[in-house]
Amino acid sequence: MLTLDKVYTAAYILRECARKTDLIAAPNLSENHNLYLKTENLQVTGSFKLRGAYYKISQLTDEEKARGIVACSAGNHAQGVAMSASRRGISATICMPDSAPVMKVDSTRRLGANVELVRGVYDDAHDRALEIVSETGATFIHPYDDDYVIAGQATIGLEILDQLEDVEAIIVPIGGGGLISGIAFAVKSLKPSVKVYGVQAAGAASMYNSFKAHQRETLESVSTFADGIAVKNPGETTYDIISKYVDDIVCVSEDEIAAAILALIEKQKLIAEGAGAVPVAAAMFHKLPIEGKKAVCVVSGGNIDVNILSRVITRGMMMTGRNVNLTIELVDKPGQLQQVSEIIASCGANVVSVYYDHGDTNMAINSCFLKLALETLNADQIGTIKDELAKAGFRIVTERV
Repeated sequence: MLTLDKVYTAAYILRECARKTDLIAAPNLSENHNLYLKTENLQVTGSFKLRGAYYKISQLTDEEKARGIVACSAGNHAQGVAMSASRRGISATICMPDSAPVMKVDSTRRLGANVELVRGVYDDAHDRALEIVSETGATFIHPYDDDYVIAGQATIGLEILDQLEDVEAIIVPIGGGGLISGIAFAVKSLKPSVKVYGVQAAGAASMYNSFKAHQRETLESVSTFADGIAVKNPGETTYDIISKYVDDIVCVSEDEIAAAILALIEKQKLIAEGAGAVPVAAAMFHKLPIEGKKAVCVVSGGNIDVNILSRVITRGMMMTGRNVNLTIELVDKPGQLQQVSEIIASCGANVVSVYYDHGDTNMAINSCFLKLALETLNADQIGTIKDELAKAGFRIVTERV
């Protein structure tokens, strides 16, 4: 059973391996919000998951340690278990979905665990892990639906209360629910006035659906690049705790997550994975009633594959009006490109590619389509460019961000 005694014991034991991560002000991330970031992306192994894994493993009996441990994870719990097992000389096998980022798979192996890749998503890896437990008698280290794991994650709540005494709201990512269960339990037990909000990716909204329906619901599939929270089946224990202690749960889109990752890079010089950025996305896009309140976003992890990061940056730039593609109808005569270029330059934007299309059957014989890719500051600047082009007599056929 989850108790405050377990949480305080976890905090004591975790001094051996986990950092008390910084809580930093983030005034530039969103207007009208007084945001702070709990930087678990800077935790050892790059994620909060070390906390729960290490505390759980510290409580195993000698017999359980001798049989070895098995876990399932999309990556962060895997690294936490691998590091914890290695420190205590325990054999560990981790089942990971084959879609897990290569960086997380390699890191888990480097930390000493045996990795078995399983076709599918997290829930498929979970099923395979249970098969191995049945076959070998090893101890299963659940990534979220376990009181000791939840108590380990709850230590984040203790730290937030210590670091920001007048905190009014805490925004937490949700996958299976272990992180928010721990934080909500600790915070509500010690300071009930603090609001605790959860955030899920819209393409993996299992706990959101369950919370709103007042019963656990399983998704048939999930679709999100935030692999750390791509969970089809919410936990039983975590659902019960969330139902009791969490104030609300909201969802954010893939584009909103990408925009949040980009904002964290540009404005805070922090790298967050998709799961870690969802609280910031919820704040940036006004999903929660936190205007004027001191709100903490738990940036749960920073283990994002560099290939995914490149795509996310591109998507984030499009989402925030930093890139735009315009197709302009022109009379095919000298000087047209120069005039268009001068208008764009006068508005402060930058042309990065130009393409003339003479072959479209929808245009007049003496016309062409000028296709431009622009680097812009924001959506307002795009609007100004379009207005100035229209004033000069140019017709924009299409706009694509």
